Amino acid sequence: MMNNFPYEAMQGRQDALERLDLRIYWGNYEIRVIRFHLTSFPPGKIVSFHKHAEFEFHFIPRGKGTVILVDEPFALQEGMFYLTGPEVLHYQEADPEESMDELCLHVDIRDLSQVPDAGQSPRPYADPWEAAEAHDCIEKLRTLPLKPVMDTYRAMPFFLEAFNASQQKYLGLYTTIKNCIIQILLRAVRAYEPEPREAELPSRDMKAYRYQLALEYIHANSSGEVVLEDVADKLHISSRQLQRIIKDQGGGRSFSEILEDFRLQEVCRQLVETRWSIEKIAVQGGFSSGSYLHTVFRKRYGYTPSEYRRKNAKV
Repeated sequence: MMNNFPYEAMQGRQDALERLDLRIYWGNYEIRVIRFHLTSFPPGKIVSFHKHAEFEFHFIPRGKGTVILVDEPFALQEGMFYLTGPEVLHYQEADPEESMDELCLHVDIRDLSQVPDAGQSPRPYADPWEAAEAHDCIEKLRTLPLKPVMDTYRAMPFFLEAFNASQQKYLGLYTTIKNCIIQILLRAVRAYEPEPREAELPSRDMKAYRYQLALEYIHANSSGEVVLEDVADKLHISSRQLQRIIKDQGGGRSFSEILEDFRLQEVCRQLVETRWSIEKIAVQGGFSSGSYLHTVFRKRYGYTPSEYRRKNAKV
């Protein structure tokens, strides 16, 4: 029934997305959106043989019909998808007794790395992982079989999501529409894969990552009371594990030495930039007293906080 058709909202404004001048940069590709709409074929409607210079994605959200790709006919039914790449001759026909709806996306895809005079790296800021995924997807689009398949990975709902974004005018709508288009391309390719592939993702050196997080936490809290157990708890690891990470990543320094380093850095800054008393600087920097700071400072640097101030003070 018409009321149960999820893309009903698009029928009233079939050209809403086509009014947008969309040029999307994905990896090292520029994707120019030419057509992006819902269209309806009444029963028996025929679109005679034709071809396009761009990629055309066809999704059937409702109804049935026939498509001829080059010279081979295929039956179409609700939930199917097929791609006609550049210069692929095709013919479409709705069932004689039942209308057919089609979600269409036409895109022209340009590989910027092949553009003359674009430089050695057209998009030096492109995420290398994104660039690799984009390249993999676009290369597969160029070689997809000329036959319809089921929209197994549900690319169709992204047409509606993009349409709703264009109508609601909320912050981030352009990024939403861009992501919808990319998802349509990715899910279209996945629909032709015989079985899911195990994807790779960027992985971290967890020791280095946890060490950096520990340093950031110690630095942010160095003026207060911070103990090894607190930091380990924030990282969801044991104190013993954190000790090993600090020793391994920190050049043999201990937790207490790192904490003391951060505190002394702050003390040196305050000595240079303020007229505070040594006692106040000591307490603000996480030391128990001015006299204790005096002992630690002299041991570390070979002179007292007051001597350091006289040599370096800006105030």
